[in-house]
Amino acid sequence: MTLRIRSAHLPEDAAALATLAWAYRDLLIGRTGHVPDMVERYYSKTSYAALIADLPRIHARPFGDILVADLDGDVVGCAMYYPHPSGPCEVKRIYVSDAARGLGAGGQLLQAAMRAAKTDGHTRMVLDTVHTLTEAIALYEKNGFQPCDPFYDPDPAFANTLRFFDHAL
Repeated sequence: MTLRIRSAHLPEDAAALATLAWAYRDLLIGRTGHVPDMVERYYSKTSYAALIADLPRIHARPFGDILVADLDGDVVGCAMYYPHPSGPCEVKRIYVSDAARGLGAGGQLLQAAMRAAKTDGHTRMVLDTVHTLTEAIALYEKNGFQPCDPFYDPDPAFANTLRFFDHAL
């Protein structure tokens, strides 16, 4: 088995990316039962479908990218970054399918996104997550991300659920 991290080839990888994005949403639904309105507010089916369709524009080169984990020709993970309106670049939707779990794909995607963002001229990377994604938080901390203040104004109804991290690149 050969795992390779690469930039997404669009439109060829679009269906696989959509599958991963929907699986990520399903994971969030399963982990945010204590705040059921959060997924509907930020990830309603309609708005999320529109977001998935817009990912190539949001994460467009030269200041963003969509990276994928390719396992023997199958896209099994993704990570995306783009310039956040507040200034730093933000990494989003780091997710690996069950086929890639235990292979280090999440860490490789995050590290590749950090390297690429630095090459693109970014000096700081931020992210947000929910406190119940403990595996993700461990991955971020293992890769040097530190807790930070919010880089946007979170909805007060969900503020206690969110965690914010940053990393100098």
